[in-house]
Amino acid sequence: MTSDPGAACEVKGVGVRRIALFDLDHTLIPFDSDYEWGEFTIALGWCDGQEFKRRNTEFFAQYQAGTLDIHAYVRFATQAIREQGAINSIAAHARFMREIVQKGLQDSALALVRRHQDAGDEVVIVTATNEFVTRPIAAALGVGELIAVELERDADGQLTGAIQGTPSFREGKVVRVQQWLADRGWDWDTVETTFYSDSLNDLALLEKVTHPVATNPDERLRAIAAGRGWRILELF
Repeated sequence: MTSDPGAACEVKGVGVRRIALFDLDHTLIPFDSDYEWGEFTIALGWCDGQEFKRRNTEFFAQYQAGTLDIHAYVRFATQAIREQGAINSIAAHARFMREIVQKGLQDSALALVRRHQDAGDEVVIVTATNEFVTRPIAAALGVGELIAVELERDADGQLTGAIQGTPSFREGKVVRVQQWLADRGWDWDTVETTFYSDSLNDLALLEKVTHPVATNPDERLRAIAAGRGWRILELF
């Protein structure tokens, strides 16, 4: 176990393409961005606060328990931005970045990302949170490659509340990373991968990569990581 971000980087083979994959919520940032965005919309008066908070808390508990219906959650989570429209939603998210996200960015997380980048690694954030919420956060972390839940749009470019393609959630993260690799002419056998995650929901991808790193892990993931001899990183 280590609290040193630099110690999390494995010594890599020369000439091997290296990819550092990062979960986002509770891994690179010390909160759940989707949950906090929901709380922020309550403060804006965009929804019935009591009912939204009840359902948001319920969905969050399901996520932690590994029982979340990601399609039902995305319909719920995007309702406010669909009703408000793009202009209001983008402006509100800029406030969310200033008032919530920027204050939560940790030097230790930024240093770990930079260390991989300085080593020449491809750095990718792989998150089960939707692209609207997470793309500006990835940019704030200095990461250009984002695999997130993609939101379906209708013929007029308006969000429908549905997910486009495979959601990057649980086993879907493996599928989406594999698609990302294939788009670049790579596959699992020709790259060396490291994945940082806090959650048991990401077990499938942790088992797939070369170097799994349980990062700020929940109790269940911590127990699995300890039993399998995986690196455990206390980043925060």
